[in-house]
Amino acid sequence: MRNMRAMTIAFLGTGLIGAGLVEAALGRGEQVTVWNRSLDKAKALEAKGARVAESPAAAVRGATRVHLALSDDAAVNGVVELMRASLEPEALVIDHTTTQPEATAARAADCAQRGVALLHAPVFMSPAMCREAKGMMLCAGPEALFQKAEAWLGQMTGKVWYLGERSDLAAAYKLFGNAIIVTLSAGLSDVLSIAAAMKISPEDALGLFDRFNPGETIPLRGARMARGEFSQTSFALAMARKDVRLMLETAGDLPLAVLPGIAARMDQLIAAGRGEDDMGVMAVDALARARSEG
Repeated sequence: MRNMRAMTIAFLGTGLIGAGLVEAALGRGEQVTVWNRSLDKAKALEAKGARVAESPAAAVRGATRVHLALSDDAAVNGVVELMRASLEPEALVIDHTTTQPEATAARAADCAQRGVALLHAPVFMSPAMCREAKGMMLCAGPEALFQKAEAWLGQMTGKVWYLGERSDLAAAYKLFGNAIIVTLSAGLSDVLSIAAAMKISPEDALGLFDRFNPGETIPLRGARMARGEFSQTSFALAMARKDVRLMLETAGDLPLAVLPGIAARMDQLIAAGRGEDDMGVMAVDALARARSEG
């Protein structure tokens, strides 16, 4: 195995995730050059051993690996353009940014045409997990590049899942995961609104989930939804809509994040005659699209 400690790496983007990954790399004894659009964030890492560059081009000179942890597709495209001419011939660019799948595929194709070796590797890691090399990293791109990077990426996280050469897959799976995280946070917000209306403390309300784990329903219900098995009812849509009505009534005038939108979707399907189907029928249009395009 090549000596990973002797390699020089660059991190472009030192926000919460990027800074955590940099601190972990420095702790492993790696030589790290950092750049950030707001240089104050990059300079905060100088005392921990990082070298600060004034530009993306300066950051990547001499780097064997270049890691990006930026805000969005526009930022990634802009930074790639600024650094491209200064990349070392054998440099590997690993982008950890959460991005839009179609834009990710377009960027991968453009980089391949221009001779930039690129992998997309977004993470399910908090800043603390980045510092501790725990969590999960997704990865998509050419298999030869992944094999080259696998040992390095494994040092950065608890688990690396290579999804294959289709360049937009890691971007898509990152959005799947974040959709659940965002939905859970919004659902918890609605629980707390209902609890407030009932004069139940937030701590007591959330105590339910010390005893009841709704996440355990995902494998079974998700598999049935993916197969389109909506007639095998375990929770009829009409009955679920009744429960949502009770939630809305109980919350009263307190703000709700997701329940009103769920109610609207349920009403649409009930009006279309799907009230006796399992509530998983809310995915029926997605399944129809997938099958028509399959």
